[in-house]
Amino acid sequence: MPPTAMASTSLFLPTAAGASTARRRPFSSLRTPYQVPTARLHRAPRLAVVSAAASPASPASSSLDALIFDCDGVILESENLHRQAYNDAFAHFGVRCPPASADTLYWDEAFYDELQNRIGGGKPKMRWYFGENGWPSSKIFETPPSADSDKEKLIDIIQDWKTERYKEIIKSGTVEPRPGVLQLMDEVKGAGIKLAVCSAATKSSVIMCLENLIGLERFNGLDCFLAGDDVKLKKPDPTIYITAAEKLGVESKNCLVVEDSVIGLLAAKGAGMSCIITYTPSTASQMQLLPILT
Repeated sequence: MPPTAMASTSLFLPTAAGASTARRRPFSSLRTPYQVPTARLHRAPRLAVVSAAASPASPASSSLDALIFDCDGVILESENLHRQAYNDAFAHFGVRCPPASADTLYWDEAFYDELQNRIGGGKPKMRWYFGENGWPSSKIFETPPSADSDKEKLIDIIQDWKTERYKEIIKSGTVEPRPGVLQLMDEVKGAGIKLAVCSAATKSSVIMCLENLIGLERFNGLDCFLAGDDVKLKKPDPTIYITAAEKLGVESKNCLVVEDSVIGLLAAKGAGMSCIITYTPSTASQMQLLPILT
């Protein structure tokens, strides 16, 4: 392998749900142009493969100045929790799509995984879905909205309620960070490497999630925190990662991103950063695309 390219490789992070069989490799065997502190990951009965992919040219001598985490699917396996919150919101507001449907809208697991893998951000998901399937009737608007302002009002109200419902789920005490994440964060900070979290989710939701899962001390110790509210364009657009590099005061080529999806990978690569993919059961089907994208 030439020194200017990073190999696609695989390693393992423990996960509470879902399993993929593959040859085990320790976290320390990841071949990147950086020396990354190696957290001792807790053992778990099930494992999720982690694949690594990089920007086309990353000098072997590059220094790692910043490690940037996505939140959903990386710090915690959250997609099913988001799906539950959306379905609760649809039921609460009596959202029917198509409008003549006898039942309220319900996104099943298979469909939501596909939707999540295609479109980043909650509001863009609903805009796309209603645009494809027709704007719904609901308790908010008895007849489907036609004016753009009413459509945005509908989206905003549903998303706000969904966000509060998601917070309730996180605060229930039943959700934990993925094994190994907290120790890796601590070791990175201890090594003098800058630490950031960049998520496409609503800012209040991500703040609440991080405060509950990584703790106030780690959250306040982040060198940079950005959420979907902080940038105009969502992943796979690279704006959020470009902005993070600027705020961190580091070059993009010296940043390593931890993501869980192809959408996140494209955003990181678009910003000129290297990226590790820690896939979950929701994003596992995307891994076949890595050889094409890397």
